[in-house]
Amino acid sequence: MKFKLMAIKNTKLESEGAEFLVLGNLLINGIATYKTYTNMPGYDLVATNPERNTSAKIQVKSRWTRKATGFLISRFDCDFIVFAKLNLEDITQTTKDEVVEYFVFPAKLLEEVHRGGKMPKVVLKDIPEYKKYQNGWHQVRQFLNACA
Repeated sequence: MKFKLMAIKNTKLESEGAEFLVLGNLLINGIATYKTYTNMPGYDLVATNPERNTSAKIQVKSRWTRKATGFLISRFDCDFIVFAKLNLEDITQTTKDEVVEYFVFPAKLLEEVHRGGKMPKVVLKDIPEYKKYQNGWHQVRQFLNACA
């Protein structure tokens, strides 16, 4: 019996792009944010409130299709996890439309619902009322204002 191997899509550029998209959204929402150096374990961005001397570590997870129902994750060494459903239609990277969906989750919430195993992941339907976290940038601001 022959098995057909599926090509694995290299999504490194899309992942980097998603980090910059999230960075841009945080900045547009008035939250000072910086990208970390490559390969920082557990987080990709650091949001800050310089007046209160507080910070929030943010991990960005992305999938290239908006049909994605979840994402792989094994580390929760951060305060927030932003899931970006990119709008890339297919393997040819043709843009379907202009909307990227962002979900801003507290890391503790996802740690509670994640599925362990060989390929640890979070499935959106496991998160109670997950849609209420869509574009929830205000959570980061509230976190930064509450910390001290």
